[in-house]
Amino acid sequence: MSDKARERTGRRSPAGAPARTADAREPGALAQLAAALRTPAAAAQPLFAQAPKAWQRALPYVVVGIFVVSLLPTTITVLTNDYDLDGGWSGALGVAQTVPLLLAVTRPLPAWLLVLVADTVGAVLLAQADKVTGHPWPWTPMAVVGYLVLMACLGLRESIRNLVGVWLVTGALGAVLGFFQPGDTTNTAALLFVLSGILLALTGALRGLGDARQRIAEQESISEAERSRRTLLEERARIARELHDVVAHHMSVITVQADSAPYRLPGMPEPVQQEFAAIAASARESLGEMRRLLTVLRAPDGAGGAGDPTGSDGGGDGARAPQPGIGRLQQLVEATVRAGQPVELSLAAGAAQAAPPAVDLSAYRIVQEALANVVRHAPGAPTRVSVTVDDEVLVLVVNGPAARDAVVEPDGPGTGHGLVGMRERVRLTGGTLDTGPLPDGGFRVAARLPLHAADGTAGTNAAHEANEANDTDRERS
Repeated sequence: MSDKARERTGRRSPAGAPARTADAREPGALAQLAAALRTPAAAAQPLFAQAPKAWQRALPYVVVGIFVVSLLPTTITVLTNDYDLDGGWSGALGVAQTVPLLLAVTRPLPAWLLVLVADTVGAVLLAQADKVTGHPWPWTPMAVVGYLVLMACLGLRESIRNLVGVWLVTGALGAVLGFFQPGDTTNTAALLFVLSGILLALTGALRGLGDARQRIAEQESISEAERSRRTLLEERARIARELHDVVAHHMSVITVQADSAPYRLPGMPEPVQQEFAAIAASARESLGEMRRLLTVLRAPDGAGGAGDPTGSDGGGDGARAPQPGIGRLQQLVEATVRAGQPVELSLAAGAAQAAPPAVDLSAYRIVQEALANVVRHAPGAPTRVSVTVDDEVLVLVVNGPAARDAVVEPDGPGTGHGLVGMRERVRLTGGTLDTGPLPDGGFRVAARLPLHAADGTAGTNAAHEANEANDTDRERS
């Protein structure tokens, strides 16, 4: 199993809660259609293009096709029989007023222009028809129905500005044609103006709701990415501060040894004394540059590591305290036991002395964060902590399921410092991290930290790998 797969399965959930899987129950067909209606379509993209099923994506074409098939013969028949319009003109108008509705599924604005021109030409021709008296004019009932279908497609696709423009043009054209209204006819300009306005308002509001939800989803995605990146940067800054303390100690020792060498070893030749003085000066300069570079990374309140049950790293004096290591795991475990968490510690003899400073600190922080997760997500669970040393330091923290009467912290977004911090520390030392749930409902954290690669090239290579992998991390601890 890859590291990414382990980390995806390594998220804790409250004890006894069913595991949440990606194949959750799909919404019903009506819910999917409602979601497709609210989903804005891009330019030249059909309506319902984002629908999950093929029949749903084909539904707009089917609905519009039914209207075209119904309206086309009806229009020709009504214009010929009721208005006594010439058969050729009736057929041409029927085609021009209905067939462009098929274009409305993908390009509603050009379709509206075609239909508007056809309806206007039809109104002019009907004004001269022999039987126009007593019939609706300038828009026939078939033209009104087709126009409303077109308005629905427009409202789901176009911007509010375009919808208002279409509505105003519709009203203005009806008002102009009203000056040429034949006698004894029913004017339908106001009817179409009102109905089209209502339909544009409803469909435009539905599309606006979809736009708002899409923007919220995009913002949440951006916020999640920024939160993950900020968590990673904060953890790296924290590690940098701790490494600064470790490196600063050794640089200070080098400076003191180089400065005191002429006094501890009398009789040195002058060139040797100058060489030691140069070493001391270089060490002091390097230490000063490192401190200036990392000053911005130091917390202003000097707060210690998060999640320490002992609280020994907090407070204003935490920044001046020695960095914890494997030697202080016994105190950490005892403090966790006093907090009501049953924990057993198995610590190899000489582990604290065998581990270099970076590995020593990383092992402590990994155990510290793992115990904090146990207290948070599996209170009362029996826990075993094991630290062994061979060619590497093996840190193992295993806990069972939470106690039945325990109050488990609700599963939330978390701070993201847990697994992110563990992974960063392990990669920094060139080691490996394995985390994941156990079949009985418990959890396991296993870290391998090499003893001799902590300050070599392994840490550099791991850092490059971390830069590539962590941009898409969504860890929660």
